[in-house]
Amino acid sequence: MAIADDATEASEVTMLVPLTGTSGSLHDEILVGLRRYLVEGNLPDGARIPERLLCETMGVSRTPLREALKVLAAEGLVELLPNRGARVRAFDENDIRELFEVMGGLEALAGRLACEHITDAEIAGIEQLHYDMYASYMRRDLPAYFALNQKIHLAIVAAARNAILANTYANFSSRLQRVRYNANRENHKDRWGEAMREHEHILEALQRRAGLELSDILFRHLQNKRVAALRYLGNHP
Repeated sequence: MAIADDATEASEVTMLVPLTGTSGSLHDEILVGLRRYLVEGNLPDGARIPERLLCETMGVSRTPLREALKVLAAEGLVELLPNRGARVRAFDENDIRELFEVMGGLEALAGRLACEHITDAEIAGIEQLHYDMYASYMRRDLPAYFALNQKIHLAIVAAARNAILANTYANFSSRLQRVRYNANRENHKDRWGEAMREHEHILEALQRRAGLELSDILFRHLQNKRVAALRYLGNHP
């Protein structure tokens, strides 16, 4: 992929804002902001990370930025290039297929276990996240919708009460966040609307604590996302 010139890179970082350091450690603030920026597709697959412009935009030096890039490389969002900076990680069809198969299995297990351990208060919390997510869907606010979507899936995993499962899920989830975001953005057959309807079924099964049913719904939900992600990949080489 051709390397973007400075004018193009400048336009690509306009979604970032200067950091204040007031919401926690500067490292965490850089990491959260940069992760969200990449997950939301503000740079295309394979694009070089414009370190200088990112530093200028966020008001930080290159040292903490590069430390954040190392974390994102470990999560699978970026690739570090020896003596040439970093670029956005690109996933091919086989990567997507394998990752979604693993995530589908993890979420299916989480759903079954969650129905055995979840409390009424936790279900109420997930219900509220669901209603907030639906409001974001009606506004067509994809960033807010996606953030709430992720919170719902994480809440179900947390309710499974299995630390090994949670740690494994977190590792693979980081790799797929960008792909899942793009899958929701896919307009063919209105995948976004389909995902919202699937979440209605997820909530209903969770409210009834129907473990096997929820397990099956979550697995199919992930496989539908895989189809949408592959479709998006085919339309955006």
